[in-house]
Amino acid sequence: MENANNHSVVFVTIDSLESAKRMSRVIVNEKLAACCTIIPNAISIYGWKGSLHERNELVLMIKTLESKLIELKDRILELHNDEVPEIISINLNSGLSSYLSWISTSLLEDNE
Repeated sequence: MENANNHSVVFVTIDSLESAKRMSRVIVNEKLAACCTIIPNAISIYGWKGSLHERNELVLMIKTLESKLIELKDRILELHNDEVPEIISINLNSGLSSYLSWISTSLLEDNE
């Protein structure tokens, strides 16, 4: 396992499969993420504006580089339907060397 201190995983909850696919395609095409994994069947229970809410959601697990986080967050905010979307970033400590290299290469190479 290789040190991965410049790699991050971002978690975003979203309300529909169509929205999740649309957002994933945009951020991968724009090289803000190397990969988005869509995890179905999440249930979120949360307090909002004085009431308890429960919502079926999907979770996007977005693999990216730390250098892309601000631009990625801004793009998610443009694409997301929620007033306050869940956007949580976790810095990776380590990972499979070849996978981490693929993330870096995918996001840094010039495909023009």
